Amino acid sequence: MEWLVTGAGGALVLLILRDVFHTLWHPTRHGGLSRLVMTALWRLSSVLNSRRAASGLAGPLAMVSVVALWALTVALGWALIYWPHMPGAFVFAGGLEPAEHAGLLDAMYVSLVTLSTLGLGDIAPAAGGLRLLAPLEALVGFALLTATVSWILGIYPALARRRALALRLSHLSRTHPSREQVDSPAGAAMLHSLATALSVAAVDFLQYAESYYFHDGDDRTSLARQIGYALDIAEQAADARHPDVRLASAVLRTALDDLATILDDRFLHTQGPPRQALDAFARDHGRQAGTGDHTGR
Repeated sequence: MEWLVTGAGGALVLLILRDVFHTLWHPTRHGGLSRLVMTALWRLSSVLNSRRAASGLAGPLAMVSVVALWALTVALGWALIYWPHMPGAFVFAGGLEPAEHAGLLDAMYVSLVTLSTLGLGDIAPAAGGLRLLAPLEALVGFALLTATVSWILGIYPALARRRALALRLSHLSRTHPSREQVDSPAGAAMLHSLATALSVAAVDFLQYAESYYFHDGDDRTSLARQIGYALDIAEQAADARHPDVRLASAVLRTALDDLATILDDRFLHTQGPPRQALDAFARDHGRQAGTGDHTGR
């Protein structure tokens, strides 16, 4: 029975470490537990309240929930490793009666103190193997804290890039460039730069899949709201007279197709053409109209 409890604890720790690895350090994977939590909170925010002020909390709240799940599950896993060996394999500070501090709650206390690197020392492992495991748990706790900080520092710049792209598309749609203006070397450069920015956004959705579950707020900074204009201008430039513009239009359309494929494969699952996937992206981020109905038209 002792080995069964210890094995269950070790399995929990490995499960969470695997999830952390796939969520934070694997470039194209999304951790299973973190994805479940973030998707559930995203759907819940859409069902319970459609106001943007409330739905905008879904992403940050989901990140906090995922980190809390990681920390508590790792602590529980280590507590299950400690529990079968209490109180005999531990030393207790004066005033503590070992027989009264040998339950699962006490093991959880030891685990949390060790994971957070507080090191209070009132209950400490004394057996050889456990004395090695405790510092290892402290290292895992430190790594988890560092990973959380790096996760935040990665996601928010990705969100900023996505919103900057949306704002740029909003600027273009509100200036209403004519067909003649688009069919020019300057138009070709503009289309190429849009394709580059869309490629960056696509990579961000691959590298930081959790950024999908963040609302972009104002329509002008919402890529879901503005992506329709990129589709429209790519189609408009497809029959341009200038060969560089036609090439840039093809590159932009390919970038849009790649972005739609990533969104559909990882989040939407429409299994339809790119425009259908981008329409689903717009609806999932709070728009009821199709992507063609963008700001400024």
